[in-house]
Amino acid sequence: AHYLNTASELVQRMIDENHSIGNHTSSHPSMPNLTDEEIEKEIMQLHHSVYQKFNYEMRYIRPPKGEFNERTLKKSLELGYKTVMWSFAYFDWDEKKQPSIEEATKMITSNFHPGEIMLLHPNSKTNSEVLNTIIKEAKNQGYEFKLLDQFK
Repeated sequence: AHYLNTASELVQRMIDENHSIGNHTSSHPSMPNLTDEEIEKEIMQLHHSVYQKFNYEMRYIRPPKGEFNERTLKKSLELGYKTVMWSFAYFDWDEKKQPSIEEATKMITSNFHPGEIMLLHPNSKTNSEVLNTIIKEAKNQGYEFKLLDQFK
């Protein structure tokens, strides 16, 4: 919901460029701590807002903090969502503890692997500085980028 409210032009650009936009809830709670009704509100409030503003139907969800259980997975599925997790993440979310460009590049590129779903937080200044290099290096190593819908 944060980006919907603070960077709607960026969200529109992602949609226009055919990126997959996923649900991450309205307020980033730990979903296992919520009731089924609260989970539904967190997911569907953002779902409806994105649909209303952009006419875009989200189908994927990444649980905040990576916290889930069988109940939250089932509830997300009942709401029409497929849960997608990551296969690589590193400590990049704390804006006060950003790695250097060299550290981030080495950490990310040394962990490339087939089928990777890379989690890079958008609030990381370092990530924005290394992203172009990361993409080029992945392609140089023979990797390609696909939308989630292209994986079966």
